[in-house]
Amino acid sequence: MNVMTQPDLAKLVPAGNHFIAGKFVEGEGRRIDDIYPATGQPIATIAWATDDEIEQAVEAARAGFKVWRATPLAERARVLRKAAELLRERNRPIATLETLDTGKPLQETLAVDVISGAECLEYFAAQAAVQTGEHVAFSGSRGDWGYTVREPLGVCVGIGAWNYPIQIACWKSAPALACGNAVIFKPAELTPLSALELARALAEAGLPDGVFNVLQGDGAVGAKLVAHPQVAKVSLTGETTTGAKVLKGAADTIKNVTLELGGKSPLIVFADADIDQAVGGALSANFYSTGQVCSNGTRVFVHADIRDAFVDKLLERTAALKIGDPMDEATQIGPLVSAEHHDKVVGYLKAAPDQGELLAGGERPVVEGFEGGYWVEPMIVECTDDEVAIAREEVFGPLLSLFTFADEDEVVARANDTVYGLSAGVFTSDLARAHRVIARLEAGTCWINAYNLTPIELPFGGHKRSGIGRENGRWAMEAYSQVKSVYVAMDPVEYPY
Repeated sequence: MNVMTQPDLAKLVPAGNHFIAGKFVEGEGRRIDDIYPATGQPIATIAWATDDEIEQAVEAARAGFKVWRATPLAERARVLRKAAELLRERNRPIATLETLDTGKPLQETLAVDVISGAECLEYFAAQAAVQTGEHVAFSGSRGDWGYTVREPLGVCVGIGAWNYPIQIACWKSAPALACGNAVIFKPAELTPLSALELARALAEAGLPDGVFNVLQGDGAVGAKLVAHPQVAKVSLTGETTTGAKVLKGAADTIKNVTLELGGKSPLIVFADADIDQAVGGALSANFYSTGQVCSNGTRVFVHADIRDAFVDKLLERTAALKIGDPMDEATQIGPLVSAEHHDKVVGYLKAAPDQGELLAGGERPVVEGFEGGYWVEPMIVECTDDEVAIAREEVFGPLLSLFTFADEDEVVARANDTVYGLSAGVFTSDLARAHRVIARLEAGTCWINAYNLTPIELPFGGHKRSGIGRENGRWAMEAYSQVKSVYVAMDPVEYPY
């Protein structure tokens, strides 16, 4: 079967390439093919934004901001809730579009991508309705007092990553919109389509024109948005090297910046852990989304006493993973996102056997009917030491690096020996030890007896070179607003001049 005849692309691919001032825009810039990773064949042709289109989007956002910031909080909340309802109603077609763009199995995009975006909109709808400042009492007898208010920043730019396109678009836009800002969102160039469906839902929900805009493009388009003098805030999800470029680009105009970057996170399994649960956590932390998750626990430290039992179950369950047609809801492992990324990951996989004992994987699978896709097998390597490349560098593919350890102090020191600090996980039945170890780990997002669960109510982000600031939870509202302090004098003031 020719996969490009199923599903019907004409019914799925959004009309237009950009969304500016409430309208889909075809665009006049350089055109590139949007590739389905399972086949290597194009599903659409995308125009990247020109300088004129960037200016149009900024002006539309500035105009929309004036309207939206004056919109009552309850009305903002209604718009976000309605958009969430529309995403839920359209879960399957948008999830199918997301699978076509990313190559991720449909079982994932149906269960996580669109639904988590809707949950984000719902959560920040509630936050939008209850924004308050503080009353501040002063010491002394005058009776003067003060108060604070939170105000929107203005035009906010969100720059997305290709692994969770619509989820990330919601993570960035929902708190920004809840606070009264206008948004220009630039999807990753590899996954341009689902952000346009978010734009459609927001518009149909009643969001004023210009308040949410989508511009397609590469890093050059992103850099122009970051440097634009009318942009007040930038939020990026991407590689650490890209984060450094965004910081530099935002410095001249002193913009607010949130960075959610890479990681090389530890997952620690103590001898008293539930091995089945720990193996499940390790599989999800390395092979979900074909390993293309920034928070993945790619360094799995297992206590020496349970190493053999853990590895036996890990290998058994890894061998049972189904690689195949992403549109088959039984498929668990899809292709990597692009030919370029495939070449990068394969380079690590080919070098891995020289850095430890190959326990599983290492081949390029042949998927019938999808021979042009960017496929790799999940790989497990027991590393010779902590200094090999696969133990230090972010692979962003399905490569699990396995280590053993003997005691708590040792494993904490080894877990922290990285420039990254995005995530960490601990599996143990001793909850006192779990909390003690988590307190010592240098990571911003941590799990106890679980991994990679990211409810919208909890902040998400990293320490060290894994980022600045937080997304999600009420903390995101602080990232998209600014505090104004007001001093109220109740009596005439005696001035010295």
